Amino acid sequence: MSSNTEVLVTGVGGITPLGADMAQSWKGMVAGESGVTRLGEDWPADLPVRVAGAVAVDPLSLLERVEARKWDRCEQLAMIGAREAWRDAGEPEVEPERLAVVIGTGTGGILTTLGQDDVYERSGPRRLSPYAVPMLMPNGPAAWVSMELGARGGARTPVSACASGAEAIAMGLDLIRAGRADVVVAGGVEASLHPFCVAAFAQMKALSTDDGDPAAVSRPFDAARSGFVMAEGSGVVVLERAGFARACSARAYGKLAGAAVSSSAHHITASDAEGQVHAVRTALRDAGLGPRDIDNVHAHATSTESGDLAEAQAIASALGGHVAVTATKSMTGHMLGASGAVAAIAALLTLRDGVLPATRNFETPGAGIDLDVVHGESRAGDWSAGLVNSFGFGGHNVSLVVTREG
Repeated sequence: MSSNTEVLVTGVGGITPLGADMAQSWKGMVAGESGVTRLGEDWPADLPVRVAGAVAVDPLSLLERVEARKWDRCEQLAMIGAREAWRDAGEPEVEPERLAVVIGTGTGGILTTLGQDDVYERSGPRRLSPYAVPMLMPNGPAAWVSMELGARGGARTPVSACASGAEAIAMGLDLIRAGRADVVVAGGVEASLHPFCVAAFAQMKALSTDDGDPAAVSRPFDAARSGFVMAEGSGVVVLERAGFARACSARAYGKLAGAAVSSSAHHITASDAEGQVHAVRTALRDAGLGPRDIDNVHAHATSTESGDLAEAQAIASALGGHVAVTATKSMTGHMLGASGAVAAIAALLTLRDGVLPATRNFETPGAGIDLDVVHGESRAGDWSAGLVNSFGFGGHNVSLVVTREG
């Protein structure tokens, strides 16, 4: 593939339950730390779920008060991640019309929607915030980032549940390959830690109700897994056409070699191994690689019984048993629309540092989980190609392939 169609990742950024930036988050992943904590006393006592993964620091401490007050929390987290990624990439000098932004989210400004509804019910329409609409709209994060950077090549927002962030990165790859952009700022964000959202997920039996040690609740692939842990965060990357990046002497974390987006057309919430296999195989073909070329997988692995089993079957079917598998949601919780983007960053840092984070809380493989799940301690290795899986309610399946630049 020529340097005109190769796509490099030159910057990464984000905020997660493990850290205020991606360097801290990555350090926490490698060390096997947990960002999951117990809900405070201000949360309703009758909620069946008592743990969550809030971001490591208050986003308001990282933003100017004047700008933060006009942004929903998801927009705040997206801006924090985008600014870090842009700085990390060296603030590329690119024509505005050749710069695009793609930021995915599952729920958008849900905190604003619920909060402003409370205001309306309590005090009437005249007390609503004049910022309510731009704060609640799902395209808000992409729009604000585009204005911050002066990006006129498009501001797009895939809304595909928990696959949103990964799909945004896949869309960025397509934009560059199609010749519509030289640089794309892409990623995902979610900020939906609210009693209503927690209760809604709990009602569908998706969340763990384990009231023990918060750090031990998220257990991907483990026999004792009991549901996922809701979390919030953002993950953003800067993608550049290789020819453009090299002309500017930009350093790269690696190459976004391939991507695939598929839909299972099976069930509104249930996982489907067949659809996932199709996404993995299509992403490999897109990257020009075979199953044996992939040496590590950053799994979607939310810690639900059926979801983890379906993905384990899909990985074994599409790749075989030689790959090492990690599940970083064991440490961060499930950041919904941000998770796929954060996993993609972790996969790139695995290539850079030669270390694959261990899956926290993995002790006994669940029935049907026949994978080499890295656990105990992070695994050093000469990693060269990683697969990132991200799936979402609605049958959304996204697989990304990252490789070393050379």
